Amino acid sequence: MKVLITLSFDGTAYHGFQVQKNARSVCETLQDALAALYGVRPPVKGCSRTDAGVHALGYCASYTQPKPIDPYKLPLAINRFLPADIRVTRARCVPDDFHARYSARSKEYIYRLRMSAVDSPFDARYCWRVSRRLDVPAMAKAAKLAEGTHDFRAFMSTGSDIEDTVRTVRFFRVEQEGELVRFHICADGYLYNMVRILVGTLVEVGAGRMRPEDMARVIEEGRRAAAGDTAPARGLFLYRVNYGFCDESGESEA
Repeated sequence: MKVLITLSFDGTAYHGFQVQKNARSVCETLQDALAALYGVRPPVKGCSRTDAGVHALGYCASYTQPKPIDPYKLPLAINRFLPADIRVTRARCVPDDFHARYSARSKEYIYRLRMSAVDSPFDARYCWRVSRRLDVPAMAKAAKLAEGTHDFRAFMSTGSDIEDTVRTVRFFRVEQEGELVRFHICADGYLYNMVRILVGTLVEVGAGRMRPEDMARVIEEGRRAAAGDTAPARGLFLYRVNYGFCDESGESEA
C-alpha cells in the first residue's frame, strides 16, 4: 500500500529535506522513524528539495508501506519516533504509480519578512528582518508582473544545470499585517532559489532601489545580476502541494 504523508517541520537544524552525506536532513530523520516503526527502512520520495534552514507547513512525501497501517492512525504512529521539530500531520492512500514530486500539479510557498529595528525572540528563526520600512504596494505591483508563463532564468542561482527555465506562476501576492509582510506564490515548478531571489528583488523595489516595472525588465533580460539578492532561507516555508485531490489541496487531502 502506497501512502502520501504531509509533514510540518522547522528546518533550522537540518540541511534541507534531501539525504546528505555529511549533514543531517529531514528525509534521513523521517526514514529513521519509519525504520523504527516498520522494522525496515522504506525508500521515501519527497515533493521537492529544500535548502538548509527552509521550513515546511505542508511538505509531502510518498512511500510504500512495508506492512499496512491505517492512514488515519499513521501520523501518530510515525510521530512517536520523530523529534519535536518534525511532525506528520496527515496520511492518505494513493495509487501505486503516484510520486510525491512528479504527480504534483503546483506548489505554494510563503516567505515571511518583518520590518523592525529589532528581532522578535519568538519569530527570529522564521522571518527575514529588514530594519527599514518598505513600500508594500510597490512590491505587490511588481509581484503581479511575475505572474504568468515566463523564462525565470534571472531568478535562478548560478551553477544550476537546469536547461528549461520556463515556469508558470499562477499567483504571487504580497500582504502586510503590521510589521509582518507575507509573500505567497504558487507555480507549476521552481528553479533553484527562485522564490528567495524573487523576494530579494521585491525588497529592492520596496526599498526604492528598483521600480515595480523593473520586474518585467529583469524577466526579459534573463540575467541573474539584474535581479536582487537571495533572501535568507529562514523566512521560507513550503506551504502546500496541490495534486488535484477533490479540493486541489495536498495539504487538506493528504
